[in-house]
Amino acid sequence: MVLGRSFKLSSKLNSLMLLAVGSVMLGFLPVALAATPAIAPHRLASASVVAVRLLDQAPPELPGLSDPDLFLPTEQAATHLVLRLGQRRVFVQQGEQMVASYPVAIGKQTTPTPTGEFAVFEMVENPVWQSPWTGEVRSPGADSALGLRWIGFAHMPNGVIGFHGTPTVSSIGRAASNGCVRMRNEDVLALFNLVQVGTVVRVEP
Repeated sequence: MVLGRSFKLSSKLNSLMLLAVGSVMLGFLPVALAATPAIAPHRLASASVVAVRLLDQAPPELPGLSDPDLFLPTEQAATHLVLRLGQRRVFVQQGEQMVASYPVAIGKQTTPTPTGEFAVFEMVENPVWQSPWTGEVRSPGADSALGLRWIGFAHMPNGVIGFHGTPTVSSIGRAASNGCVRMRNEDVLALFNLVQVGTVVRVEP
């Protein structure tokens, strides 16, 4: 009885192995075969038919690689600022393309805005202003001397220089500040969203 059962089991395994070899030759090996030897032969045959049909189908056309730029992500030019003191205006540029510009007030003759190349190192929402003369600290807000945003870009012996909002909108377009760059609150809000720490700031006469 034991030998008979072994013989029957071996015959079944041999049949399944033959089906598996046939499936491999057709390019399709059912994963379930290795884990479950009890799969019915008619199901394996059906799977082999499906494999034949798949092999009969033409492979999808793949795009050529003659132009790699078509498949690589586009590199966006870095944003930088150009502040032209003579024009009383700051320009936001991406590469050579100007994407925005805003009127500003710059430092007066006795406390001029420095020229040269700098980089944004500080960005503050609702900055708190402290009077350099009295030391008094003012509450933040649209009516604060620093307005709604502060963007620091230069360290000077007499303090830090940056873009900021101002409630004194009548000074926009003039040389009126202690060296900082005043902007309308709505404009400094927009500028704040276009720059980041590290953004280059080039100040030209």
